[in-house]
Amino acid sequence: MAAHLKKRVYEEFSKVVQIPHEEAPAKKLRLSKPSKSAALHIDLCKATNSTDALQYLLHFARKPVETESVEGVVRILLEHYYKETDNSVRLKIASLLGLLSKTQGFSPDCIVDDAINTLGNEKSHQVLAQLMDTLLVIGTQLPESPAVRQRLIEVACKHLSDTYFGVRNKCLQLLGCLGMVDTPLTKDNEGLGISLVPLKLRDVQSIISDYFGDQDPRVRTAALKAMLQLHERGMKIHEIIYDQACRLLSDDYEQVRSAAVQMVWVLSHLYPESIVPIPSSNEEIRLVDDAFGKISHMVSDGSWMVRVQAAKTLGSMLQVSPQFLEQTLDKKLMSDLRRKRTAHERAKELFTSGEFSSGRKWADDAPKEKLDTNTVNLIASGACGAFVHGLEDEMFEVRIAAVEALCQLARSSASFAEKCLDFLVDMFNDEIEEVRLQSIHVLREISTHITLREDQLDTVLAVLEDSSRDIREALHELICYTNVSTKECVQLALLELLKNLNKYPTDRNSVWKCLKFMGSRHPTLVLPLVPELLSTHPYFDTPEPDMDDPAYIAVLVLVFNAAKSCPTMPALFSDHTFRHYSYLRDSLSHLVPPLRLPGNGLDLVDSRCGLGSVESAQLFLQQSLNRVSTIQNLEAPGAQDLLDFTIRDLRRLGELQTELAGAADFCATYLRCQLLLMKVVGVLSILEETYKLEFLYSGLDSRQVATIHHVRLQAKALQLILTARTRLDSLISSCEKFLQDIESFQRLFLTELPHLQDSFVDKLLELMPRLSSCKPVELVKILQTTLRQSGLLQLRLPEQIHRATATIIEPTGESDNPLRFTTGLVVALDIDATLEHVQDPQNNVKVQVLYPDGQSHVIHPKPGDFRKPGPDRHRLITQVYLSHTAWTEPSQIEVRLLLAYSSSSTSLSSPSKLGWSDSIDSLPTPETAVEGTIPFSKPVKVYIMPKPARR
Repeated sequence: MAAHLKKRVYEEFSKVVQIPHEEAPAKKLRLSKPSKSAALHIDLCKATNSTDALQYLLHFARKPVETESVEGVVRILLEHYYKETDNSVRLKIASLLGLLSKTQGFSPDCIVDDAINTLGNEKSHQVLAQLMDTLLVIGTQLPESPAVRQRLIEVACKHLSDTYFGVRNKCLQLLGCLGMVDTPLTKDNEGLGISLVPLKLRDVQSIISDYFGDQDPRVRTAALKAMLQLHERGMKIHEIIYDQACRLLSDDYEQVRSAAVQMVWVLSHLYPESIVPIPSSNEEIRLVDDAFGKISHMVSDGSWMVRVQAAKTLGSMLQVSPQFLEQTLDKKLMSDLRRKRTAHERAKELFTSGEFSSGRKWADDAPKEKLDTNTVNLIASGACGAFVHGLEDEMFEVRIAAVEALCQLARSSASFAEKCLDFLVDMFNDEIEEVRLQSIHVLREISTHITLREDQLDTVLAVLEDSSRDIREALHELICYTNVSTKECVQLALLELLKNLNKYPTDRNSVWKCLKFMGSRHPTLVLPLVPELLSTHPYFDTPEPDMDDPAYIAVLVLVFNAAKSCPTMPALFSDHTFRHYSYLRDSLSHLVPPLRLPGNGLDLVDSRCGLGSVESAQLFLQQSLNRVSTIQNLEAPGAQDLLDFTIRDLRRLGELQTELAGAADFCATYLRCQLLLMKVVGVLSILEETYKLEFLYSGLDSRQVATIHHVRLQAKALQLILTARTRLDSLISSCEKFLQDIESFQRLFLTELPHLQDSFVDKLLELMPRLSSCKPVELVKILQTTLRQSGLLQLRLPEQIHRATATIIEPTGESDNPLRFTTGLVVALDIDATLEHVQDPQNNVKVQVLYPDGQSHVIHPKPGDFRKPGPDRHRLITQVYLSHTAWTEPSQIEVRLLLAYSSSSTSLSSPSKLGWSDSIDSLPTPETAVEGTIPFSKPVKVYIMPKPARR
């Protein structure tokens, strides 16, 4: 019975529960790099002396530190800091703490307390200054922590009493970068060096201003710079600082005076209409006028650096009164800036002196003005003629600064522009080419306010004899926009320009352009000169001039441009002049305007006059794009014909309407890419066209760049499909590369993806999980289907888009005389070209020379060969050296300009985490950069003849 009960108990309480078999989760491995803090700790422990420790720290500073390791490294450094007795090692540790605080992704708020505690027991002034610099770095990294900022400000105020100037400098710099005007500080928070007023609240500005009178000039400079830093951060400087800044203008050290000039300038902009008293008198003037006078006085400073800064500062003080402005052009004190006593005051003084007129001498009782220039001047006598002193300065940097300041002031005042004209013209004779060139540019900028007299024009035209090509071309540009007063001035300018053309034939295009603008600006002055210029006679026929003479073409350009605004002028033309007009209108259309000329009883109306307006052309361009956008997919019937006709229309539109040439060519090139995709031909041509679209045109927005990359991605998909049919060995790597291209596109143009709905890339992104896991053959089939079903992505009409163009002026390619040189030697070929809308030409523009035997040389011009005569315009003047083996007869080489590009998208990538010394350049690029060149100028052919060397 007992055994039976025991068996029942086992049956009731010993049930077997079968647990279903579950697969054990796979173990995940995490690759971790060796700890930087552990390695640093080991190195520092191995150091037997301070020299070894310093070497380990210097070696550690060259290595990057990950964001997650920064805090551990800081703890190790702080631990060793407290143990170290050598000042140089502690100085290096303090420097490393500041560098580590700048690590992206690391918040230094966790080390603020430790960094502040290191200040307590530090005895070395140099280490203390470095620790203050580290606190400054920490404070700038925590802009959203007012409590930390307030604590750092208190620490800085506490150490302002240090005897070492470096510590005081860093404290003032910290106050300037972190201080807040509305933060009061009590005496408990101030250093011992500050004048203590019990319980009086003082802001940061008053604390900094106390050190304007520090015994060390470096501290005074730091105090001024700290105050300027407050201004740059948007804080309004107190007006009471003005008197202190003015006193510092007479400091013994040039750094202090330089900073004081900047401070006075800032206050003159903050309180221009405030009234300040004149010392030793009862007069008061505006603060901006007083500041202008004081800064004008600094143009005669003993330091040329202070003189440069003072001259530059004067140019931006546009609110100054006219009489103060005009005083800078006269070394003698003008009467307007001296206070005169009234007649009543003079009579009263005469009465009190007891002197009366005897009547024997005429007008002996007339009031005599006795002035003490030291007490009643409204402006310091040393400030009189500030610009005259600046323009006559021995240092050319000061003269350039004075010329630029005159330009800024003259542009805002027409009367001042007229008064300073003689001074600027005199600078054309300066001994330094840079000063002469800057003077010409300045006169060009204020040309709308001035009219040159004949004597001034004579001085200006004398510069045409200059051997510098830059000087001559700048002067041509000046004459284009300058007004002259008489017809003798026009005749004088024409004669001097023709002399220039005869002496320097390479200036031909520049001289022609100059005369074009001169004729259009002075039609009434050119009219009485026409019979003399064209050598016409009322009774006799004169010989027909030679149309190959550049001087005669120059005269015709002047006359024809004047005739556009003078309808009576064509009556003075002879018969051959009308024929010459037709010839020049076709050959030099950019220099000769369309005219309505009488001929044989009919009016010869230029056909170019009837071009449509820019608005109608832009409407036509938009309608063409809308018509193309109706294409549903690339295989739709009639799609290719529609694209062909649209491309033809857009190219013709770009030829007729130069204002829309860039946009029309851009749209035509984009549609040509789509046409090649339809025809499934020329994959490499499509890729080249996409690079042209991206790098040959400027002014593209992000959506247009995304559209270009979309077409490039379609071309790469087509290239992959063709590769699968011919080369199966590289199919796997090609598929991986294409998937990387898709991911790169998604990362670069994430914000533009909503505008790419139902496009080729949109469908690929939906299929991305399947594409990543399928086999290469299946991926190719998916791409083929998706590419066939994808529609034409509509292109948004570009608003401000320009095509990069280049025109080679020299060599012209018209000479039949070969350029001869000896085999084995070199000959220099002068290149002169104009560049329009080219970005960074110093790095991207190259010259290609193609020889008849197929050899090609690419030359990268020096940065100094590029000039910038105007916005979006560059000038390339360089020399190309040619060399070749002996030829039996002369042959032609081709010279053209190339635009280099690189498709690397590294600059657009956004790395998630960067170490303290990492840079974007060290990251792996998502796609291999494609580098190439695009020809963007017409080739010019030049005859050369390498001769065999004589033995």
